[in-house]
Amino acid sequence: MSVGFIGGKFLPLHQGHVYAIIHASSMVDELYVVLSHSQIRDKELCKGPKMDYIPPHIRLRWLSQLTRDMPHVKVISIEDYEGNDDYDWNQGAQLIQQAIGKPIDYVFSSEFDYNGIFRELYPDSKHFMIDPERTHVTISATAIRNEGVYRHWEFIPDFVKPYFIKKVVVVGTESCGKSTLTKNLAKIYNTAYVEEYGRTVCEELGGCEGIMVKEDYQKIAYGHKMKEIEAIEKANKVVFIDTEVIVTQFYSHLYNEEHQPVLDEIAKLQEYDLWLYLEPDVKWVDDGLRVHGEDDVRAQNNQHLKALLEKHRITYKVLNGDYVNRLKGAIDSIDLLVK
Repeated sequence: MSVGFIGGKFLPLHQGHVYAIIHASSMVDELYVVLSHSQIRDKELCKGPKMDYIPPHIRLRWLSQLTRDMPHVKVISIEDYEGNDDYDWNQGAQLIQQAIGKPIDYVFSSEFDYNGIFRELYPDSKHFMIDPERTHVTISATAIRNEGVYRHWEFIPDFVKPYFIKKVVVVGTESCGKSTLTKNLAKIYNTAYVEEYGRTVCEELGGCEGIMVKEDYQKIAYGHKMKEIEAIEKANKVVFIDTEVIVTQFYSHLYNEEHQPVLDEIAKLQEYDLWLYLEPDVKWVDDGLRVHGEDDVRAQNNQHLKALLEKHRITYKVLNGDYVNRLKGAIDSIDLLVK
């Protein structure tokens, strides 16, 4: 059986890596994909403003997803504790050979510069270069790190993209335009969005006031999170989310006068890149489910929701005024986020 390996930092994994791994897998009976990582070295590479450090378990997950239907391909992870300038190639080669545990016939790469060092480190192996001129896939991880992942979005595999999706959540009290803004933003940015799952549950019940039970809010919170996961997998750079679990906690107070610790625990796990808060200064619209349209009640509810957000130390962008100003303010903040 012929054995080969292809290594890299995969920081991030891109279509050039995908092409090289598949090409290499077609040439040997057994291929090892080696994730070589060092927190020191990898953070040095990601010190610029365009790319955050990506933990090794995320990169290992990507490689596993890529090769899961390739039984003759094995993914291994090898860690060292050195920087770029003091990396010990000899020790690295020894660790790779020990991990593979059998003679290596081919060492694959896409770099001309590796010819000399690979002849020295793997004298019994053939160094085979795959697309070294980057003519088949015109991208490199260096370019992505230097110029930003969104600039090279077409070179990011679909199963990798969810990691880089920016999550924008729109919050506010009743009848402040959350649903409309969420849908409009998704259309403008040609991406996916998440509808307010609490509305779905209320519609199934035929209303909310006076008939909601404690478990309904938990169902809303869990169901909403699942909808978020589904939307992120389909999103294009950014996903828009109508409300979240702190708003669900707000409605638990509003309709049932009950604070639920489980909702607080879910809130602690949330990670959104941008919060857009809509002030209730537009006309209240009765859609058959809303029941708190009086101005003083709207103001009280608004302050209550803000207090809940502040309790969780949420920083949010306030949007007010007419619908045009809200849309413009949202777009300005989102453009800044994705750039």
